[in-house]
Amino acid sequence: MEDAVSQLLENREDISQYGIARFFTEYFNSVRQGTHILFREFSFVQATPHNRVSFLRTFWRCFRTVGKNGGNWKPNYLWSLWKEGLPQPSTQSLSWNEKSDLLTAQEYHCLLQLLCPDFPMELTQKAARIVLMDDAMDCLMSFSDFLFAFQIQFYYSEFLESVAGIYQDLLAGKNPNTVIVPTSSSGQHRQRQLPNDCSPLDGVEASLFYQCLESLCDRSKYSCPPSALVKEMLSSAQRLTFYGFLMALAKDQGINRALGALPDKGDLFLDPAMDQELEKLVAQVSGLSISGPTSSSGDTANLPVRNSPRINPPWKPLHHRQKMDAESEGSNEETDSSEN
Repeated sequence: MEDAVSQLLENREDISQYGIARFFTEYFNSVRQGTHILFREFSFVQATPHNRVSFLRTFWRCFRTVGKNGGNWKPNYLWSLWKEGLPQPSTQSLSWNEKSDLLTAQEYHCLLQLLCPDFPMELTQKAARIVLMDDAMDCLMSFSDFLFAFQIQFYYSEFLESVAGIYQDLLAGKNPNTVIVPTSSSGQHRQRQLPNDCSPLDGVEASLFYQCLESLCDRSKYSCPPSALVKEMLSSAQRLTFYGFLMALAKDQGINRALGALPDKGDLFLDPAMDQELEKLVAQVSGLSISGPTSSSGDTANLPVRNSPRINPPWKPLHHRQKMDAESEGSNEETDSSEN
């Protein structure tokens, strides 16, 4: 509601043309549909669990053709979907692998910035590390591997920060779950020391790691994976590493279903509704380039241009408005100088 009011005040001159009631109707319809996060600043995109789910679902629906069609997918195919006035990345930054759906972390980051211009590279790199482990960060990743790893890293980012601290404590021989011993005269906390003869490559004891995670989930104010699913996931493991745990989270379909943003991996490239919309869009774009017969004067008579239907949102992201204002001021300065 705070964002809706802020958008209303920021765009009050434009909104006054069609009324406040219509603005709020369209705004909250976009919230319900999950499109309200498009082209917004990162602080807004990650502000609530609903916003995060909406962003994940939008990223999947927009770019699943990367995995479905591999090198047949071209940036211009999707750019035609963007609203006017939005920044577009250079084609040099989108050097697609023409033989598969494999892209680098930098290329996936470019895709994320198409939806959220200030999306932090750090989050993309963290998601890539889940897939690549210790491999170089410029290695190629499939769309499905990156998407499910990104889902875990983006949606549970605060939880994973705490898990990383717990894992380091366990590696150092500390138990993050302190135990108060009632018979102790000093009343100090005692910690159960872990054996230090294990290599960090061996990871930590899975059962103790889960106990710490369960305690974390009970007291955390941020989103956490369901404890029962995490327990089931770790039940067959004796020891595990931090990135092994993250990879297990990313691959667990039960956690994916509980989160509710993405379909199962087997259905990742199925979206009939979006396919139908894209087919209509391609037909419209193709129709614009059709030329008619040559006229008697020798000039090519082009068919009348068909205006494709476009639904403009009742508001524009604040950073785009600021950019447009800055460009307008710059153009005025050039005009003034030319007149002088």
